[in-house]
Amino acid sequence: MATLARRLLAEFLGSAFLAAIVIGSGIAAQQLSPGNVGLELLENAAATGAGLFTIILMFGPVSGAHFNPVVSLVDASFGGISWRDARYYTAAQVVGCIVGAVAANGMFARAAISISTKHRASPSHLFAEVIATLGLLLVIFSLARTRRGAAAPAAVGAYIAAAYFFTSSTSFANPAISIGRMFSDTFAGIAPASVPAYVIAQLVGGVVAVATIRALYPDVTAQEAAEVVLPHPVDSQRADHRRAAPDADRAVEPA
Repeated sequence: MATLARRLLAEFLGSAFLAAIVIGSGIAAQQLSPGNVGLELLENAAATGAGLFTIILMFGPVSGAHFNPVVSLVDASFGGISWRDARYYTAAQVVGCIVGAVAANGMFARAAISISTKHRASPSHLFAEVIATLGLLLVIFSLARTRRGAAAPAAVGAYIAAAYFFTSSTSFANPAISIGRMFSDTFAGIAPASVPAYVIAQLVGGVVAVATIRALYPDVTAQEAAEVVLPHPVDSQRADHRRAAPDADRAVEPA
């Protein structure tokens, strides 16, 4: 059974790898295809989609592979994890993404920290972030609800790769990666002034996703939410809580 410490380590490492993949592939794309923005974005999207597939497989069996505070908060709203754990997950994810950004800079002989100057927060970009986050959460929770969680690594990777192109914001859809990308003044960077608006838009997307998921799957259970993103063992305390919950519900049913 995965203890909280092990799950937090998995979230930290997965988030660090995610940021390193996004930022590192962006730097490589600029070096490989200078001046060809479309090809640079294609290379960045392909690497990100493939990278997400692999890191979800790597760390999902331990923590579920959230790597995203909005995923953790929405999961907590459905009872998949506790609100306490969601707060810890969020901290691990943010720190991991910052560390991953620093690592990506170092791998390409850049300054360890270079604050991005790329401003992105236009109304259309913020609307795109709401849509991108909503779509990501629908993919994740619909798979968990219909017991197709084993397909999540491929589905999430494919969705994010596609969203690089169908959203004007290139689909950050993740407050932790938005914060991490501040620390790299490269292709994938985002200026600090743009980050608060992006995070708010992503949280709005999360709220819309909760309402949409409840409308589509009104009987979604905490046990199903606990399978997000990838099915994984739960620690004994969480398992006991879930076993007790149905018993408590039955106890108050009228005779």
